[in-house]
Amino acid sequence: MADKQQQTRPKRIFINDVDRYSSKHIAKFLSTSRVAEEEEASPRREPAFQIVGTVSPSTKDGKDNFLLEQYPSPTRDKLLERLLECDVVVYNISESARQQQIEEATWAITALNAEMENFKSRKMFILVSSVMTWAMTKPPNLEETDVLLSEEEFRRRRPHPNFRTHNNVENLVLKLRRGKKFKLTGYVVACGLQYGKGENLFHYFFKVSWLMQFPKVPLFGQGTNHIPMIHVNDLGGVIQNIVALKPKSKYILAVDDSKNTLEDIVKRISVTLGSGKMNKVPEQDAIATKAFTPDELDYLNIDLRLDAFIIKDSFRLRWTSEAGMVENMASIAEEYKDTRQLLPIRIFLVGPPAVGKTTIAEKLCSHYQIHHINIKEVIEEKMAQLKEIVNEADPDIDSEEVATAAQKQLEQFNNSMEMNAGRLADHLVFDILREKLNSKPCRNQGFVLDGFPKSYEQAKLIFSDEETENQVVMPKKPVYNEQITPEHIFVLNATDDFLTNRAQRLPQSVAEKMRCTQEELVPRLTRYRQLSTAEQTLLDYFDELEILLEHIEVTTGDSEYTDVMKKITEMVGIPKNCGLSPEEQEEEDRKKDEERKQKLAADAAEKKRRNEAALAEMAARYEEWQRDLSEVERQEYELLEAHSLPLRNYLMKHVMPSLTEAMLDCCKIKPEDPVDFLAEHLLRNNQQQ
Repeated sequence: MADKQQQTRPKRIFINDVDRYSSKHIAKFLSTSRVAEEEEASPRREPAFQIVGTVSPSTKDGKDNFLLEQYPSPTRDKLLERLLECDVVVYNISESARQQQIEEATWAITALNAEMENFKSRKMFILVSSVMTWAMTKPPNLEETDVLLSEEEFRRRRPHPNFRTHNNVENLVLKLRRGKKFKLTGYVVACGLQYGKGENLFHYFFKVSWLMQFPKVPLFGQGTNHIPMIHVNDLGGVIQNIVALKPKSKYILAVDDSKNTLEDIVKRISVTLGSGKMNKVPEQDAIATKAFTPDELDYLNIDLRLDAFIIKDSFRLRWTSEAGMVENMASIAEEYKDTRQLLPIRIFLVGPPAVGKTTIAEKLCSHYQIHHINIKEVIEEKMAQLKEIVNEADPDIDSEEVATAAQKQLEQFNNSMEMNAGRLADHLVFDILREKLNSKPCRNQGFVLDGFPKSYEQAKLIFSDEETENQVVMPKKPVYNEQITPEHIFVLNATDDFLTNRAQRLPQSVAEKMRCTQEELVPRLTRYRQLSTAEQTLLDYFDELEILLEHIEVTTGDSEYTDVMKKITEMVGIPKNCGLSPEEQEEEDRKKDEERKQKLAADAAEKKRRNEAALAEMAARYEEWQRDLSEVERQEYELLEAHSLPLRNYLMKHVMPSLTEAMLDCCKIKPEDPVDFLAEHLLRNNQQQ
């Protein structure tokens, strides 16, 4: 009865470390599963699973929407309470050999086994381990090197020395007994090296290829080893099938059909995202350059050929990448860029000469880490490249066909320049520009077009989609090549007087270099204004494509273009790139920490200065108050003295003589009542006078 009720509600699944790459994407995959996927007769597509899990203390506040609950570093007593609330417990130890992770998985299976008698319903424990526990396994016949190992031979598996603890946890799960009276069922999933969804272990190769940091992507070691792999979504599918099907086999290999070598993988990544070139370097360079840690190199050095017959024959997997990474590299690369939001930023700056397009373009390229496309420099770069190939200066070019084609193209360019007074024919310029915009750096990161093309016709010839133009039925809306057409168009506006005055203030050498002398600037401005008022203008072309045009007025002599840059970056958004390397991130953190300390020190010094100033002001005010008080007391004393002088004189003249005489007589006579004596004496003396 309890099991029946359990089937009518979503299963509650616990997954450890759901803020780490592997567990996070497994949790995301399972959270999207629907009951109808497993029970097609069900009319409602309710969630099949409720996902809960642990996260590290450093995880930012806020819960991912694929999680029902998350537990930041719970105590073991609290964690056990959470595990007992779940129908399925998934412990993922496939990503690293951290001792803490292994110990926690060992504790979890032991604690659940001890509590089994108190279970209200059956529970499942799935240990997601790694094929590294098979790393030292030899084929039955050493002479047959191409033989595939399968789950049937799991008892023969021999772990990599650094993964013996993984093997011990696997054995602990395998020892769980089965039967009606045993309510805890255990499974071990030995998964291949995981890829997809933004990458983790293979991120370095994707990153250096996408950024094109090196002319050739480094391959550490010979790369002839075969790597068993699986897409992280397919690993989630394996776990989903285990929960749904409850297979008899306790040990399941989770690998795709690929039997690729490391060299195959790196080469295909380079071809898809980078230069297509690869350079074999000593393995120790991976540690020296901090490209990989020793633990990561252990994974990359595995050499195994495995056959996962259970997931092929018994599971209903909807594969994301059954043929493997190499065969599906195009979609894997797109997935990588989408997951990490590595979207190219394509900007076109339009405006009259001397308005500041080149300066702004350079600043934008520095801010967004994208490429500056100046048509003159692009042509010079292409010519230099062809000459290098023809002169055999490039050691990577060893094909006669490539050299012959370069020679032919160079001659075509030279002939065109001779016939056009040193200028290339327009169609050749357009070909060179299209080739540049279609290059991997521009396709990966993006670009800033600096003032070219200049007319409607030029833009149409450069950005239009050639394949669509050849179609018989033309579309209603102009079709363009979205991968090379700018998505942000900024029109920089300024008056001729402003531009002329700006050019006149330039040093002569700078003005000549920028073609902004009086003799050159006026014709260029005239030509720009003519093109701007033509029947079909450059801006009309982008209007037809429904690409938003942003007009920005340049009205100040700010050489840094602060306001213009602020407007453009607000409209374009934040940079979208691979981020900093660990070393760069460390340096950036160090700088930020230093700036924070300097700010705190400056704030403390300012606070101390303000306190000292306040105390000094208070002391000065107190001293001034004391002086004022003394002055008031002095003036009061003098005033009292002045007021008392007439009274004193009066008393001395009229009172004191009579009183003195009376007191002297009183002293001589010594009457019994001196006061009465003084009164009578004064009265008598007064009558006599």
